[in-house]
Amino acid sequence: MQPGHEAAWREWNAARSGARMHHAWILAGKQGLGKRAFANAAARSLVGAEEGAQHPDILTLTHPPKDDKEDRKRADGKPYERARSIRIAQIREMQRRLATRPTLGERRAIVIDPADDLERNAANALLKSLEEPPQGTFFLLVSHRPARLLPTIRSRCRILRFAPVGEDAILAFLAEAAPESDDASRRAAAAGAGGSPGAALTFIEQQLAPVEELMRRLVREGDRDFALRGRLVDAIGNRPDRTRLQAIFDLSRNVLRDEAVGAQGPTLAAVADAHAAMVALAAQAPTYNFDPGFLSTEIGGLLASAAGHRSTADV
Repeated sequence: MQPGHEAAWREWNAARSGARMHHAWILAGKQGLGKRAFANAAARSLVGAEEGAQHPDILTLTHPPKDDKEDRKRADGKPYERARSIRIAQIREMQRRLATRPTLGERRAIVIDPADDLERNAANALLKSLEEPPQGTFFLLVSHRPARLLPTIRSRCRILRFAPVGEDAILAFLAEAAPESDDASRRAAAAGAGGSPGAALTFIEQQLAPVEELMRRLVREGDRDFALRGRLVDAIGNRPDRTRLQAIFDLSRNVLRDEAVGAQGPTLAAVADAHAAMVALAAQAPTYNFDPGFLSTEIGGLLASAAGHRSTADV
């Protein structure tokens, strides 16, 4: 069991043992809390599948290959680039499967990860299945940002919330998941992860300690001569991939949240404004074809703007 899942499993198992289990669930919480792993294990518990085994009555919908070229790479077992959204064609294919009975038993589980990334038409099509679910079909919608889901989808699902994990539990998780890392790296990762074991592991894998140090300096010192921002751009790298960029955004938001703790007046306002702008930029990044250097510079600028209350010349 992953850290922080104890309460979720208690609620899930209580529902399973009840007389009438709800047919649709939203697994809600910040990214990196292990919601996908929980969804997969919960799906296996529904259909009676063994861990690690493929089961015909568990359907998983996630980002498909970006195009036919990337699909051929997947077929050949090569790394491939994924599309930015879950498409309506995938929902339609799933619905065709739902017109038949489950293959091995009386139950079928549909995992959608992340449901936040459903195309608008795909979300509307999914709503039809949530409104009239076939007998024995259960939906598990992984969501990092439930507010992005259609209100009509949220209203038809039971919410299962995953809370941030304490630093001690994250340290224990990292000691097992990244035994080659040193104690200092694990402590820095746990402190910068914002309660997310997955983010902490990515912190170590992406070697983000130098990035975090520069981010915290930008927030606290500002950047009068742009030197810190230049160093941050270098630390992030010329062409960060999607995983690294997502980790950078997560880390920047966590740094700003840490700075907001105990802040008051103009200090709190500056940090809150920077955090809101960072959230907006992170939401735009997957959709707009931003130059990586531009994104790195913008991230540094927003972090430096949080120090504007200390010296307006710094930003």
